[in-house]
Amino acid sequence: MISTEKQEASTNLMHRYKIDIHNQPHIQRKTAIICTIGPACGSVDKLKDMISAGMNIARLNFSHGSHESDTKEVELKKGAKIQLTTDSAMASKCSANVLYVDYQNMPKVLKPGAHVFIDDGLISLTVDSIEGKDIMCTVENGGKLGSKKGVNLPGTKCDLPAVSEKDIKDLEFGVEQGVDMIFASFIRNADGVHAIRRILGEKGRFIKIIAKIENQEGVENADEIIKEADGLMVARGDLGIEIPAEKVFLAQKMLIARCNVVGKPVVCATQMLESMTKKPRPTRAESSDVANAVLDGSDCVMLSGETAKGDYPVATLVTMSKICLEAESTINYHELFHDTLSCITRPPDITHSIAIGATSAAMSCNASAIIILTTTGHSASLVSRYRPMVPIIAITREERTSRQMYLFRGVVPVHYTVPKNEDWRADIDLRVAYGMKEGQSRGFIKSNDLIIVITGWSKGSGHTNTMRIIRVP
Repeated sequence: MISTEKQEASTNLMHRYKIDIHNQPHIQRKTAIICTIGPACGSVDKLKDMISAGMNIARLNFSHGSHESDTKEVELKKGAKIQLTTDSAMASKCSANVLYVDYQNMPKVLKPGAHVFIDDGLISLTVDSIEGKDIMCTVENGGKLGSKKGVNLPGTKCDLPAVSEKDIKDLEFGVEQGVDMIFASFIRNADGVHAIRRILGEKGRFIKIIAKIENQEGVENADEIIKEADGLMVARGDLGIEIPAEKVFLAQKMLIARCNVVGKPVVCATQMLESMTKKPRPTRAESSDVANAVLDGSDCVMLSGETAKGDYPVATLVTMSKICLEAESTINYHELFHDTLSCITRPPDITHSIAIGATSAAMSCNASAIIILTTTGHSASLVSRYRPMVPIIAITREERTSRQMYLFRGVVPVHYTVPKNEDWRADIDLRVAYGMKEGQSRGFIKSNDLIIVITGWSKGSGHTNTMRIIRVP
C-alpha cells in the first residue's frame, strides 16, 4: 500500500516543502528503462544480468553498424587541417587527415565558414574550402574519434531523404526479426513517419514507430509528428547541436508535455548518465537530469553509450533505476491527475471513462494496484495517461502486447500463457488472481489490500466497461 500523506498537500510548493529525504521510495518503478545493446553488454550472461537489474526494453542501434567495437580511434588536434570526403573509395582509409562521410550531397550544401559537428558535438570543424567531393576544414575542438559517429551541420539546410537505402534494409530486417518498435532518427515532419509505415507494410503493421526529434524542424512540426507516430523520443544529443544548448531543456519540457496531453508515450534520451561510461558513479548534475526527466513526465528514459560500450553497464542501469524510484515518489499525484484532466477533452467512450474512474478510485481508497485485463494494451495505455500513483498490472495473452506496454508509464505487463477456460467469467477471475499473485511476488500487493480491477463484460477486445474495487484475500 502506498502512503498518500505527501499527496494531500494543497499546493505543489507545500508538497515539495514536505519532502522527507529519509522516506523510502515506492517498491515498483513506473518509468521504463531502455538500454542500448553493444559490446559491453552483448553476451547472453550480461543480458540476463541487465534484465535482472531492471532493463525493460533492449535497443539495437543499426545506425552504427555491427562492428563498431573493432574500429580504431584517431585523434584530431585543435588547429589541424583535415579533409572530409564523400568519395567511397576512402571509406576504409580514414585517418587523422582524411575522414569519409556518407552524405553524398554534403559538398553541395556546405559553404566556407560553416560548422561541422561530429560525435554529438564533442568535435567541431570549420569549413575552409570545397573542392569537388572534398571539404577542407580546420579542427576547432579536437578529441579522439571512432568510426560510425554522427555528423551534424547546424544552420545548413540538408536535402537528406526521410528514409535512406540503408534505413530501408534495416526496416525490412526488423520486420523479419519481429521487432516490437522502431526508434526513427531525425524525423522532421509527418511525411517521415508515413514513409516508414509504407516500408513496414502489412507484415510490420503492429510495430510501434517512435519518432526521434533531433533538430529545429522536428521541434517546429512536433504536433503533426506526435499525431502520426506511436510515440516520441526527445533525442537531446543531436538536438543540443541543432538548437542552442540553453534551449534544449525547454524543448524537452514542451515535447514531453505535448505527448502527455494526447496520451502518447515519450522517451527522454542521450547523455543521461554519460560519465558512468568510464566512472562507477554519476555526477550530481546527471542524477538531477534523470530525476527531472521523470518529473517532466517521461514514460521511459534511455541509456545509450553507457550500456553499449561503457565499463559499468549494470551499475549504470541500477543507478538509473534508483533515481527513477526516488523521483517518482516525490510526484504530487493528486495534482497531476487533476492537471491532466483539465487539459483533456474527454471523449464519450466507456473505456476512457473507466480509466479516469479507476485512477480516481485508486487515490480515494488508497489502493495498492490497478489490474487490467487487456488484449491490445489500449485500456492500459489510457489508465497510464492519467498517471495513477499505483502500478498498473496489465494481463494479456498477446506476447507482443506485453512487450510493447513497457512504453507506458506505470504499466507492469504480464504475459498470461494459461489456456483459456471455457467458462469465460471463470477465466476472468483466474487472470485477476494471477495479477494479484504477480503484485504480491513483486512486493507491492499484500493480503487485505484494496485493488482496482478493470475488465470487459463481453468477450473480445474493445469492450472494457467494468471497474471493481476488491480486497485481496
